[in-house]
Amino acid sequence: MIVHYNKRLKKHARELRKNSTFSEVLLWQQLKKKLMMGHDFHRQKPIDEYIVDFFCPELKLIIEINGISHMENPGKDGVRQSKLESLGFHFLCFEDAEVKQNMEGILIAIEEWIRLNQKPV
Repeated sequence: MIVHYNKRLKKHARELRKNSTFSEVLLWQQLKKKLMMGHDFHRQKPIDEYIVDFFCPELKLIIEINGISHMENPGKDGVRQSKLESLGFHFLCFEDAEVKQNMEGILIAIEEWIRLNQKPV
């Protein structure tokens, strides 16, 4: 699969990684180093004209944490999600508070999505 990488966003993505929200840090601890069922995830990944919170290229899965910045312009998120889905990507979205208060439930939801959607080896 070709990931539509936008080099112009590389610097901004790096800044976002350095200034991650607490929820992003918490979820990253569970996704990095192939801890999620052996799948490789990236964080703050530029795709097309957007930067997504977490991305698994093998599964074409984007995971987003919706916090304050997403509440400012919810229509913009819908446009972004529709565009990326049209390119073949899949989305799981979680609320910031949910990540902080129910990490176990978040991880179960991600694992279930993977079980239902991963291609057999």
